[in-house]
Amino acid sequence: MSALNGIKVLDLTRVLAGPYSTMILGDLGAEVIKVEAPGGSDDTRYWGPPFKGTESAYYLCANRNKRAITLNLKSEEGIEVLKKLIKRSDVVVENFKSGTMEKWGLSYDEMKTINKEIIHCSITGFGQNGPYKNLPGYDFIIQAMSGLMSITGNNQSGPVKVGVAISDIITGLYANIGILAALQERTRSGEGQSIDISLFDSQISALANVASNYLISGNIPGLLGNKHPNIVPYQPFPTLDGEMVVAVGNDGQFKKLCILLELETLLTDNKYTTNSKRLENREELVKILTKRMKTRTSNEWLLLLNEIGIPAGPIQNMEQVFNDPQVRERNMIVEMEHPTAGNVHLVGSPLKLSRTPVEIHSHPPVAGEHTDEVLAEIGYSTDRILALKDNKFI
Repeated sequence: MSALNGIKVLDLTRVLAGPYSTMILGDLGAEVIKVEAPGGSDDTRYWGPPFKGTESAYYLCANRNKRAITLNLKSEEGIEVLKKLIKRSDVVVENFKSGTMEKWGLSYDEMKTINKEIIHCSITGFGQNGPYKNLPGYDFIIQAMSGLMSITGNNQSGPVKVGVAISDIITGLYANIGILAALQERTRSGEGQSIDISLFDSQISALANVASNYLISGNIPGLLGNKHPNIVPYQPFPTLDGEMVVAVGNDGQFKKLCILLELETLLTDNKYTTNSKRLENREELVKILTKRMKTRTSNEWLLLLNEIGIPAGPIQNMEQVFNDPQVRERNMIVEMEHPTAGNVHLVGSPLKLSRTPVEIHSHPPVAGEHTDEVLAEIGYSTDRILALKDNKFI
C-alpha cells in the first residue's frame, strides 16, 4: 500500500507549480483528478517543440499518475459536477487568480459547507493579500522580483534567470509540505484548512543564506556568477581538457587540497589560513589554484580529489546526466506507454521510501481522458453524461 493510499486530490491547476505538486502526491499514491476546460486548458500541452506524438515534453514532465476530466466551470452544470467532486475529495489544489473561486461560489468557507474536512491549497504569484495579489505570477517575473536574478550571472552576462523554472518547482514543493502538514493535523482535529502559497514568498524563502547575509549585514550582494558568497574555494575551475567544480567546505579540506596541489606554502600564509581570510583574498587565491588545476585533465583531478574526500564533480550536459551510471542505478529514468505518444521516457522520482515506495503507474493523461469514468463514479448515468457532452458542459 502506498504512502498516500486513499487520499483524493482534486487538481484545478495548470502550467508547472500546481501540476508538479499534484504529480508528486500522485507518485506517493494519492488519487489525483486533473480538471481542465473542454478541449484541454493546461497551456503546457501546447508548449513545444519538442512533442512526442501530440504531447509536449513540457506537459509530460508534470502530469503522470493522474486521471483527467474536462468541465466547463463557467456553467452551472460544470460547477455542480465540481461540487460533487469536492464532497468526495480530501484536497483541492488550484492556481486561479485571486477571487476566481469566490466568483464561482467556491471560496474555502463555501467549500467547507460541502466538506468540512477539505484541505484547500491556493497557489498564486503573490498570495491572497497585499498590493500585488491581483498580479499574474510567472516564474520569470518571480525570479526577477524576488532578488534571485540579482545574484545569478556575472558582470559580463548581467542578471540571468536560473535555467529551469525553479520558482515554480520550489512553490510546488512548499505546497506539498503544507498539504501533508494539514492532512496530519486533520487526523487530530477532524477539520480541514486553507493553505495560501505564493511563488513570491516561496522564492524569497529559498534565498536562504543569501537573504540571511543581507538581513544580518545590510550589504547588498552582487553578481557572483559561480562563486559562493560565503566559502572559498567553491566554484568551477578550468582543467587541461575542460572545466570541473571543486567545493571546499572547511579548513581541513582546504589543507588537503593544498597538499594535493603541492601548494603547501598557502597553509602558512595568513591570507588563506581561514575561510574568512580566503573570502577576503578570493581573487588572488583563485588565480593560484587555477594555474595548478590546468595541469591535469578533469578525470585525473576527479579521481585524486575523490580519494582524499574533497567534493568535486564534472559539469555534465543532459546527455551525460541521463547516461550517468548513478542516474541509472537510482531509477531516475522511467519508461511508460502513452495512448498518443507511444513509448515515453520520464524523469523518475527522487523519493525512495522503504516500505511504501513510489509507484509510477499511469501516463500523463490526454485532456478529458477519464471524464466518463469519473462522472460515473460520482453517480452520473450514461444518458446524463451524453447530455452534458452535447451541451459542452464537459
